[in-house]
Amino acid sequence: MHALLLVRGDVLVAVVERDDLAGVAGTARARSAGGLAGRVVGPDEDLETTRLTMAAQHRRRLAVVDHCGVLLGLLCLKKHGRGFCSSDDVAAREAERSANRAG
Repeated sequence: MHALLLVRGDVLVAVVERDDLAGVAGTARARSAGGLAGRVVGPDEDLETTRLTMAAQHRRRLAVVDHCGVLLGLLCLKKHGRGFCSSDDVAAREAERSANRAG
């Protein structure tokens, strides 16, 4: 798991990242482990500024939400930090993982 996006209806209520789970009781609610601060960006933010900030903070994912908190999408920074993942990139990685599981 890289990031779990928790929504109520279409509103993002929390983003849970792997590090958030360290030391959390197994009976805890997922929402209590995550948060939104530093994990969301608005749809009108400059992409290059956002990319540079993400790279500087070693953050690979940001949820995109509108002014009402409605989840619009997810920005995923490539490992090298010089660009964002595309749908084709994601599909290729999933195909590779599936092939590895089958082989």
